[in-house]
Amino acid sequence: MSVAFTREEDHEATAADLPDRPVSAQPNLVTPQGLAQIEAELAAARAAYTAAQSAGEVSSDRTAMARATRDLRYWSARRGSAQLVEPTPDPQVVTFGGSVTFDREDGRRQTFRIVGEDEADPAQGAVSYVSPLAQAVLGKAVGEEAVVAGAEVEIVALG
Repeated sequence: MSVAFTREEDHEATAADLPDRPVSAQPNLVTPQGLAQIEAELAAARAAYTAAQSAGEVSSDRTAMARATRDLRYWSARRGSAQLVEPTPDPQVVTFGGSVTFDREDGRRQTFRIVGEDEADPAQGAVSYVSPLAQAVLGKAVGEEAVVAGAEVEIVALG
């Protein structure tokens, strides 16, 4: 059989069928910084969509259009559902938007800020309010203990 009669897979068409980004079922609580981040991502998605539409790129690069459309849907939904939570001044307990410092049993001291899901970046010390760590310490005061990752920690500071 000649190669002319076989159909090669259209990788671009396959890539253009991108699934939607999953949207959490949790309330979309955001800090002021998180809201600004969502708005910046939404603006970038709009710009990418406009760029993909212009100059006939839609027909030549369907993956760029699919990616831009998917991101635009996601960030529009996140902006539409965002619930701004202003930080509590001088909190007495661990709250959304605040920082918590705790000592682990092995002597390590760690500080995390509790933020919305889209703002979370554990490597930068920001954890989502729905994370197990945040759930363990929310509502706790300095001096209280919580169980984080199966080990006890003591809350030593709030911010």
